[in-house]
Amino acid sequence: MSQNNSKKKRNVGQYLKSNDWSDYWRTEISQAPAHRILIRGYPLPEICGNLTFAETLYLTLKGELPTPTVAKMLDAVLCCVIDHQFITSTVVTGRFIASAFPDSPVPGIAGSILTAGRNTWSPQESANLINESYDRMKAEGLTIEQMAERVAGEYAEQRKQMPGMGHPTHKEFDPRAARLIELAKDNDYWGEKSQLYAAIHEAYNRITGRNLCLNADGAMACVMNEMGLKPMEMVGVAVLAYMPGIIAHVIEEIEDGVPLRIIPEELGSKYIGPEFRHLPADRLKNPTNVQL
Repeated sequence: MSQNNSKKKRNVGQYLKSNDWSDYWRTEISQAPAHRILIRGYPLPEICGNLTFAETLYLTLKGELPTPTVAKMLDAVLCCVIDHQFITSTVVTGRFIASAFPDSPVPGIAGSILTAGRNTWSPQESANLINESYDRMKAEGLTIEQMAERVAGEYAEQRKQMPGMGHPTHKEFDPRAARLIELAKDNDYWGEKSQLYAAIHEAYNRITGRNLCLNADGAMACVMNEMGLKPMEMVGVAVLAYMPGIIAHVIEEIEDGVPLRIIPEELGSKYIGPEFRHLPADRLKNPTNVQL
């Protein structure tokens, strides 16, 4: 399969100029002529019943079948963040939406997915940090320890949040990350990039005097980096991994939740604006009889 980064970028101008639209819509992923569906060239009926979902996912993303170790680690990634109660904004968002629109689970599921980002369940930022640090290390001829000290020092000096580190609930360690790392090491899947990230984590805690755990986002970034997934692909996998929990919560909200969820003061709603006041007399042109 050809690599995307080696392809010549296309733009609509070239098609308007040539009026040749023969390859305007093209894909390497699938083909679906009459009575046949091919995924990266493989017939879908052969895939069904012979490949696991993790193997099929990898094939769809990368174009080739994964090794047994890659398939095992990808399956672990898909299982490690399946749900996290109400700790993240993900489930809360989905349930709020479902409480207002109980006719279908789709809006709640879609709303939940939209919460994936820099502050919650996205390994993209961690992966970018790993890859950028690794490239710098190789370009400058530094050791893992030297590069870790440099990156951690830069983040500490600039007081920047370190991607993939720390958690509001799991202070000492994140059990999801701990299990992924354990599996990676047991399967000889903890390579140089992962070792660099672990060293950055250690150096950052030492320099700042903090004790931030390596969280699930960071661990997922390490594992998926080893299997050659791109950062944007990692986000999609993370979303897919969270989907069972999202679906279950949205359905539960529709079937057993509270219509039109609110946030009362007892659950943290707090007004911090100006005290009660009237409009200035020169602006009060239409007085009201409503009790204020």
